[in-house]
Amino acid sequence: MRAITVRDRAAGLAGLSLTEEPYPHAAENDVVVRVHAAGFTPGELDWPGTWFDRAGHDRTPSVPGHEVSGIVAELGYGTAGLTVGQRVFGMTDWTRNGSLAEYVAVEARDLAPLPAGIDHTVAAALPISGLTAWQGLFDHGRLAAGQTVLIHGSAGGVGSVAVQLAREAGARVIGTGRAGDRETALGLGVDAFLDLQADPLEDAGQVDVVFDVIGGDILDRSAALVRAGGTLVTIVSPPTVRPRDGQAIFFVVESDRARLTELARRVRDGRLRPIVGAVRTLAEAPSAFTPAQRTHGKTIIRVTEGE
Repeated sequence: MRAITVRDRAAGLAGLSLTEEPYPHAAENDVVVRVHAAGFTPGELDWPGTWFDRAGHDRTPSVPGHEVSGIVAELGYGTAGLTVGQRVFGMTDWTRNGSLAEYVAVEARDLAPLPAGIDHTVAAALPISGLTAWQGLFDHGRLAAGQTVLIHGSAGGVGSVAVQLAREAGARVIGTGRAGDRETALGLGVDAFLDLQADPLEDAGQVDVVFDVIGGDILDRSAALVRAGGTLVTIVSPPTVRPRDGQAIFFVVESDRARLTELARRVRDGRLRPIVGAVRTLAEAPSAFTPAQRTHGKTIIRVTEGE
């Protein structure tokens, strides 16, 4: 099969190439998915899981990409709950070969059925961004109706989903970003928008939850905005500055079939819209990692045309 692989950590982005790789083995409780569309995170080449397995052994050549949408092609021994030919989407394990390939082996529990009518390119934009937004807002931030949430990067992949979920939950939403993000954020439903390059962050006032995807100085300054009993949540790094009378939480997204199903239902019903940017071919995937090629919205790799 064709796949994007990396072999040399020192080579960085230049080490990404389109190669011929063996068809994946379906282990116990696995499925092999024929990949129709895949999502990736630009910083994957810096992740330990890209280079080492859970035991710390070198696992190169490795295939990046940890969001997948496609069709079940094969069931491993003992796999239940999914069938050959079924449309599915979800996350692949951080320390296994990923989705930038024609086929990928995935634990069945990490996939959810994909409803008819949702295009694979849309579904591939949903797993990491959608689950990160959900877990950040509700599992860790405990956001509830009537509360106020400050969402940094509100027009980005994670932030845009978080805005829509928070609005649906009945929260007041303040979004942040660059000046060019204002119209997108307002279109998603933020009640107010702060330009991080021009507006004082303190104009947000006191909020119940801060959801951060930026880190650095923005994360540090956000701690003072959390009112008593509130929560500062970030996916960037453990906070060094904590709210005076609240919590500070750093987390890494986890796969969750039930939540994936909830997210897909919202997309199907028109209540949630992932922002898809450029759609590239598998051969174009290496260049899609470069900052100069990134566009507004999440870049998706279209691997297989049609159903």
